[in-house]
Amino acid sequence: MAGSDIRVVIADDHPVVRGGLSALLASVPSIAVAGVAADGREAVHAAVTLRPDVLVMDIQMPGLTGIDATREILRVAPAVAVLMLTMFDDDDSVFAAMRAGARGYVLKGAQQAEIVRAIQAVAAGEAIFGPAIARRVLGLVGAPPTADVPFEDLTSREREVLDLIAAGARNTEIARRMSIAPKTVANHISAIFTKLQVADRGEVIILARDAGLGRNDPAT
Repeated sequence: MAGSDIRVVIADDHPVVRGGLSALLASVPSIAVAGVAADGREAVHAAVTLRPDVLVMDIQMPGLTGIDATREILRVAPAVAVLMLTMFDDDDSVFAAMRAGARGYVLKGAQQAEIVRAIQAVAAGEAIFGPAIARRVLGLVGAPPTADVPFEDLTSREREVLDLIAAGARNTEIARRMSIAPKTVANHISAIFTKLQVADRGEVIILARDAGLGRNDPAT
């Protein structure tokens, strides 16, 4: 491994993706794969112990999401550049990644040259987005300002869950109303508690109602 190689850690919960991306990057002379991680917590540990130049991160991973892991890496290993490589191209995911400290955002399925260019760019301190994401970011940046949204760190789905909690809905009712699994509701609630730094449902209801949420009858 040459001293000038860009050292990369790959964090993805799918072994096939980790293996495929490792093989792809191993074929690039200027890049060296320093390690892999199967979830967000392993990604944070790898950032601290391996000190790669770039950590290529998926968003949806068990235990600690890529967004939360990126936020933690910014705190404990700020010199490590995080590049999101994910299938999620929605506005919430893009801007949550940016707020968490990711320097780049590329969609899975991108060509090898695009992924390599993104790794080289974030390693050099640049911010980079895949073409589809760049168009979305430019469109949103150029859009007229919107009214302030309470709890901007939450995704739109998490705000919807929080609104229903504040209205008095239980998890099973939230799952029915949103047409999602009860386990998904529980995951959203866990993320809400973490982001809003609350300990229980009663505390989050007070916080949400103070912000004007929970005015809709969950039974309607």
